[in-house]
Amino acid sequence: MLKITSDSSQGSTRLTLEGRLVGPWVKELEQFWRHMPAPEQGSLVVDLRNVTFIEETGKALLAEMWQEGAELIATGCCTKPMIAQITGSRKRATGDRREKR
Repeated sequence: MLKITSDSSQGSTRLTLEGRLVGPWVKELEQFWRHMPAPEQGSLVVDLRNVTFIEETGKALLAEMWQEGAELIATGCCTKPMIAQITGSRKRATGDRREKR
């Protein structure tokens, strides 16, 4: 299940997602996003802090939303690295060791 809450204020919209971004819920988010009034899309923040799992189709949708200008907010061991991959801000994992030359 996925819960989508929308809050618009001062020219921006925050979509707060709760649950799992999988299967039919990916389509639900996509339809919700694509049918938002244009002025509300100006500055879009997608809050993923309460998302527990994102499958590949969900990741692809989030990447598309980010490419269209959405800001993606995530915490947690599952969502934060995925969002870092999407946005290109992925940092080296703590356990990785750089080879000494």
